[in-house]
Amino acid sequence: MKPVKVGLLGLGTVGTGVVRIVEGNQEDLSSQVGSPILIERIAVKNTEKPREIEVDPSKITDDPWEVIRDPEIDVIVEVMGGIAGTKEYILEALERGKHIVTANKDLMALHGSEILAKAQEKQCDVFYEASVAGGIPIIRTLIEGFSSDKIMKIMGIVNGTTNYILSKMSQEGASYLDVLKEAQELGYAESDPTSDVEGLDAARKMAILGTLGFRTNVELSDVSVSGISGVSKEDIAFAKRLGYEMKLLGIAERQDEEFSISVQPTMIRASHPIASVNGVYNAVYVYGQAVGETMFYGAGAGAMPTATSIVADLVAVIKNLKLGVNGLKQIVPYKQKKLKSDEDIFYKNFLLLHVDDKAGVLAKITQVFAEYDVSLDSVVQQANTNNPDAEIIIVTHNASKASMNKVMRHLEQLNVIHRIKSHYRVEG
Repeated sequence: MKPVKVGLLGLGTVGTGVVRIVEGNQEDLSSQVGSPILIERIAVKNTEKPREIEVDPSKITDDPWEVIRDPEIDVIVEVMGGIAGTKEYILEALERGKHIVTANKDLMALHGSEILAKAQEKQCDVFYEASVAGGIPIIRTLIEGFSSDKIMKIMGIVNGTTNYILSKMSQEGASYLDVLKEAQELGYAESDPTSDVEGLDAARKMAILGTLGFRTNVELSDVSVSGISGVSKEDIAFAKRLGYEMKLLGIAERQDEEFSISVQPTMIRASHPIASVNGVYNAVYVYGQAVGETMFYGAGAGAMPTATSIVADLVAVIKNLKLGVNGLKQIVPYKQKKLKSDEDIFYKNFLLLHVDDKAGVLAKITQVFAEYDVSLDSVVQQANTNNPDAEIIIVTHNASKASMNKVMRHLEQLNVIHRIKSHYRVEG
């Protein structure tokens, strides 16, 4: 049996995991695809760097183009990350008829449409399961499992760092900065955590999921993004008192052919299954028009869960290669993009206001909501021994984003309101 030869771009933690799985599970993998799988060439930044695994030095190069241009290689597995240079490597590999497996969410979120179009032109596979939610097979599920259904909503915890931080704040009553420091010490958060905590990482993943779920070209700029750096332990305590948990949720919703996508700290009803997902775990809730509610849960990052998804994609590529059907399963967006306007985006809202502690204040505030046709689900006014102001907690019924924007601008002008402490979306 002629072996299928693989070129690996990157030998960091994930790349090392890929080598371990391919070499350690060779018998099982070969039985699935009908031939051996050989990692023939590996591109690394530093050929002299000590490795966690033993690799034949003759296979290692510091020039990715040597791997891309090797005529013996059938499949390129890209786990080096980055965008600019990596995009050129992948496009050149496709031009040469090589199939691609990648874990690069940044690249697929920003340039996925161009890459998939090139793959379709050259009848090549591009699989990228590991780019979203690590070991959870959510991309394959959206493409294949929901192929006969119409997806109406995708809601997910797709960033393990922020979920770890919010979980610890909820469970221990700790502050954001204290838990962030702990997450950095444990290696869950980068020294510069901006991409995670400000929602950018989750936004890239939601752009990918939205593109697949709605069959349209969702760009990163289409995703409304806010992060968790402003979430306080007081906010989480208020959420728990009202029966909610705080999560950074990516939410993609469709009505008719119009859709909206956002990433934001969200209060989700504690009885919802996604509310119980804690630590660095990820979960993606998908609502199909026919199937109804489904949820997918598992490790969202880590060397071996991510490597498992990559090797599963590699197996799928090789199976297609043996059947001669490469390039036929690509989901190239074909629907016209129709974004919802703020008038058509509806959800419940939580507000915490610091106000004058005197008669008539509540009436003035509720009048503002009435002026913009926003109905209220609950209103609680209370004193706080740590705060000379009175605190008013408001939860609205479903209201349009446009109406809430008007409410917020009006509230900011009321002299009886000293501060709008918090404003969050409410789900479930």
